[in-house]
Amino acid sequence: MANRLTQIATRTGDDGTTGLGDNTRVSKNSLRVHAMGDVDELNSSIGLLLCEELPSGVRELLVEVQHQLFNLGGELSIPGFELLKAEAVAVLDTALQTHNATLPRLAEFILPAGSRAAALAHVCRTVARRAERSVVALESAEQLNAAPRHYLNRLSDLLFVLSRVLNRMNGGDDVYWKSERLAQSGAAAAG
Repeated sequence: MANRLTQIATRTGDDGTTGLGDNTRVSKNSLRVHAMGDVDELNSSIGLLLCEELPSGVRELLVEVQHQLFNLGGELSIPGFELLKAEAVAVLDTALQTHNATLPRLAEFILPAGSRAAALAHVCRTVARRAERSVVALESAEQLNAAPRHYLNRLSDLLFVLSRVLNRMNGGDDVYWKSERLAQSGAAAAG
């Protein structure tokens, strides 16, 4: 891509439209712009997570994710263009297997809590789910490649797994939901 940023305050969006990468203008309230914005917010949220102390492998993975999210945003900004490749989804699948293998099985739901880094990973996970919903909404109105949807789905799963990894980084653990069902079944078993 050519160097396109020559001026930031162009005032061309004052009418409620924005320019896409193919030089068309669309409403800032269009499904495409919502999807682009949610992916941008996700990338920014991951940038905030990267401000935390992280294992080097997790840091490298998240930096690569940021680059791929930029590709995804670029793809969304140019209708009919492909920037995000299936190989990027495969990288997330491998990371999911690797990190999941280090964790105990979940017996109950966990809360989006624990260490600050883990909580930020959960925030990223929820933004990823919103971005995925936005891409699916856009896909219901316009033809899109499958990789963006697949990537966001895997990424939200990976961010959940990474939140668990980050909670264990300094000897911590997941914060489990206090289920009334489990409390009652535990009391019944003890009685």
